[in-house]
Amino acid sequence: MPNAQGRFGDYGGRFVPETLMAAVEELRVGYEEARDDPSFQAELAGLLANYVGRPTPLTFAANLTAHFGGARVYLKREDLAHTGAHKINHAVGQALLAKRMGKQRIIAETGAGQHGVATATVCALLGMECVVYMGTEDMRRQQPNVYRMELMGAKVQPVDSGSRTLKDAINECMRDWVTNVRTTFYLLGSVVGPHPYPMMVRDFQAIVGREAREQALPLRAACPTTPSRHRRATYVSATDDEALAAFSLLSRLEGIIPALEPSHALAHVAKLAPQAGPDKVIVMNLSGRGDKDLQEVIRVMGERQSPEGAA
Repeated sequence: MPNAQGRFGDYGGRFVPETLMAAVEELRVGYEEARDDPSFQAELAGLLANYVGRPTPLTFAANLTAHFGGARVYLKREDLAHTGAHKINHAVGQALLAKRMGKQRIIAETGAGQHGVATATVCALLGMECVVYMGTEDMRRQQPNVYRMELMGAKVQPVDSGSRTLKDAINECMRDWVTNVRTTFYLLGSVVGPHPYPMMVRDFQAIVGREAREQALPLRAACPTTPSRHRRATYVSATDDEALAAFSLLSRLEGIIPALEPSHALAHVAKLAPQAGPDKVIVMNLSGRGDKDLQEVIRVMGERQSPEGAA
């Protein structure tokens, strides 16, 4: 848990304009009250079960396991949640909080579009105004998600400054919040920003881990066998080529088209699984489906197969 200042050791805290400090403090108080309110938790649990479709299954990837020839690979299927990704988990929680706090308008930033779609979805459900900021370069790459947001009544605000991607969308979203702080709730999409946002997003997304642990316990996958694995996380990377190969592999072997984000994770699973025995289990969070990425993947693969791309 963070301390009273919202710091996780050397990290966290609040670095926002003075004009936002009162809003951030109001949010902290509102969230802590809601978190401890059984009626809020019951409403959230009801929506997660009956609207989002939780719990999501833990699927044994039999063909993928046979292909790797090592550890058994299981997929935590967040791609089967409503809207096709894990983003709906924290969007539902924060939107309920916004309604509880009396806000009439929700703003959000989005890059790949999944957070924007999730935000537009819950705003439609709860009858709230929704504005989503998105860089024009991201809008080009993720046009289907732009259509989905607009179809559900959200206004997608193009951002043409800087790199025209997520970080610029965040900047514009912050400017909007400063201007309209009394009526507006900023629904953040990642474990970033001033306290209490990282804590809130973490808490609302913790359901994925809780479910996966319960589902994996019968597989003896939940308890690390060596002390070095008791650290919280190890961060690794995957190249574009590795992610695209994993994207194609899962689609071909399991009939599951993943988003590019979990394709990077699958690229690492492809390195780990062959080195482990069949008594070992790897659980991978398949955080979203790949519909949104198909146009971009087709474009990139087409360029690489063309004579110009191969040159």
